[in-house]
Amino acid sequence: MQSCSVIDKVQTQAQPQTKKVNHRKRIGLYGGTFNPIHNAHLFFADQVGHALCLDRVDFLPDAKPPHVDHKDSINPKLRLQMLELAIADNPFLGIEDAELERGGISYTYDTIKYLLDKHPDVDYYFIIGGDMVDYLGKWYRINDLIRLPRFHFVGVHRQGAKNETKYPVIWVDVPTVDFSSTDIRRRIQSGQSIKYMVPDAVSKFIEEHGLYRE
Repeated sequence: MQSCSVIDKVQTQAQPQTKKVNHRKRIGLYGGTFNPIHNAHLFFADQVGHALCLDRVDFLPDAKPPHVDHKDSINPKLRLQMLELAIADNPFLGIEDAELERGGISYTYDTIKYLLDKHPDVDYYFIIGGDMVDYLGKWYRINDLIRLPRFHFVGVHRQGAKNETKYPVIWVDVPTVDFSSTDIRRRIQSGQSIKYMVPDAVSKFIEEHGLYRE
């Protein structure tokens, strides 16, 4: 994998006359339910974004995930508020709320098409784990999705996944942090501590609103 300095050098050689004002932004998109957002999500987004020299990584909370195994989640507004609290001290991380605004089932093809039309100056890097890469063939309109301009899949190697696909994917390695939102919800329900698993501001928000108790 190239370093930022090498990538910048390659771009400069390819387009020596390009002015900075014409530079397209390189934005990472990290989709999920974030129910709740936790420190592994934050670590993952920050590590991948810097590894690929992106300008920013935006969390993309879904309105209703198109998963076969239905995932119950709390009010989207509460999930969004927790995201805002979690990234407040890191300007490298942002939030793209397009799927929450549009509502309904969140299909990646529809979302990316919408964002590309809305932001013609942005290249999007859609970040997924190796376990999700294994199932790309089952994604809604996957062949149309990979043909969209200025769109790239970024795969993060995961233990236990095949980490291979016939589709174009940029692969990166990130240290594994092995806990999930499901783990956190279960710990809350059983009265266990979630300290150091979520940002303190998110933990306080969960406590104040009595979330995930049932």
